[in-house]
Amino acid sequence: MSPQTPDEETPLLHDPQQKTGRTPLPWRQFAIIMFIQLAEPLTSQVIAPFAPQLIRDIGITNGDETQVGYYVGLLHSLFFATQALTVLHWSRVSDRIGRKPVILTGLFGLSASMYCFGLAKTFWGLVMSRALNGALNGNIGVMKSMMVEITDSTNLAQAYAYMPIAWSSGASLGPLIGGSLSRPADRFPDVFGHSDFLKKYPYFLACAVPATFSALAWVVIFFFLKETLPNRVPLSQLIKSKFSKKVVSPPTTSDSSTETLAVDNLENPSKDDNTTPLPLRALLIPRVLIAAGNYGTLSLLEIAIRAVQPLFYATPTELGGLDLDPPRIGNILATYSVVNGLFQIFCFADLHDRFGSKAIFTTAIASGIPIVLTFPVINALGRAYGLGWMVWSVIGLQVVFCVILNLGYSCIFIYIAAASPNRNSLGATNGIAQMLVSIMRSIGPASATSMFSLSLKTPEHAWYAYYYLTALGFIGIGASLLLPRKLWKSD
Repeated sequence: MSPQTPDEETPLLHDPQQKTGRTPLPWRQFAIIMFIQLAEPLTSQVIAPFAPQLIRDIGITNGDETQVGYYVGLLHSLFFATQALTVLHWSRVSDRIGRKPVILTGLFGLSASMYCFGLAKTFWGLVMSRALNGALNGNIGVMKSMMVEITDSTNLAQAYAYMPIAWSSGASLGPLIGGSLSRPADRFPDVFGHSDFLKKYPYFLACAVPATFSALAWVVIFFFLKETLPNRVPLSQLIKSKFSKKVVSPPTTSDSSTETLAVDNLENPSKDDNTTPLPLRALLIPRVLIAAGNYGTLSLLEIAIRAVQPLFYATPTELGGLDLDPPRIGNILATYSVVNGLFQIFCFADLHDRFGSKAIFTTAIASGIPIVLTFPVINALGRAYGLGWMVWSVIGLQVVFCVILNLGYSCIFIYIAAASPNRNSLGATNGIAQMLVSIMRSIGPASATSMFSLSLKTPEHAWYAYYYLTALGFIGIGASLLLPRKLWKSD
């Protein structure tokens, strides 16, 4: 087989050094994809500032402060646990019926579940809302597939550098919304003090904002987003094939949309190899598993730290935290998100061109260890000097390390795109990676916050949470050594 002929072992991306210039990004479709991505961070991050107080208000802990962490972690983990059960299904479906229908379904799930969350008055109501949120949302893997389909190897790193605009904007606004609009009747009595509804449902307004945004995003996607999968099967035909047990292959005609850019080695795909999604077993090859495994370890470490962080800030100082109120917690998380987005926008593409994916990824995941070490330092300074400049300086240092940690995501997305055996299996490849990540993210918050609660409950276990997070960091460093220095190439 000639080197120019693509097959199942040909990566979607070649070494960036093979091209000297960057292809311009298709800004119209790219901007719409970034707009979609605002919905998920808004939805996931809006509950972070008020989740501890929400658990206290519901009364599930019966006044036991050391139990708050268990239930907060469970709420964070539920989304990813149910997402893990369905995300591969949604991604594989998107390889056949197209990306757009799956994204519309996911946005509907995000909107409906957040309205339900704001109306829940019992812990089990919160549980059902978060479960619905994760089960219906398969957008993450599908949007990553779309990103690869509208870029090539010369501008993919640039695209991933701009993507934090959406995530950071949503992750900045989410905590601000959650911290500012929770319990509005108490915080803004002149405006909302006469609303019996908001007194009865004090967290509805904070949840309704991201829910309404997801509904608005649904309308934008329905009318303006162009499908990026050129060969797709109508949904009705796919459903009929399930009952008739016939295998349905996508049509071989390609989409001539000027908004879609071909990946380097897929400009002339072979009919047999690149127009039919591969079976799941054919995707379980070493490079896919290595890329997905590293994505999983990074996500486990990052989500565990992000779950402990607001809980640590909200915990009384004498119990090992910092005793901050929800607005201050929201401001810290929002500041981190803004700094993270700006740094990646202006620095990631150049850093990637200079140092490569592996060096940046290894450095990023190693930064998790100093993040963990700053927690006990912040508490010690808070006990000794109160909320003075020294405490805020160490918090600022922690934010810097968190920004470095998040550089790993852009790198591992590039590895996952390169690991996909062919173009029409890109959704399933991202689905495998996202399923593993969802499992890790369902474990991370619950396990980390449980360890934190155990540390508060028994003084002899005071450092167990930090030992656990440090161990996750070293596991991630070990996994990163399996990644190749350059992107995978065809045998």
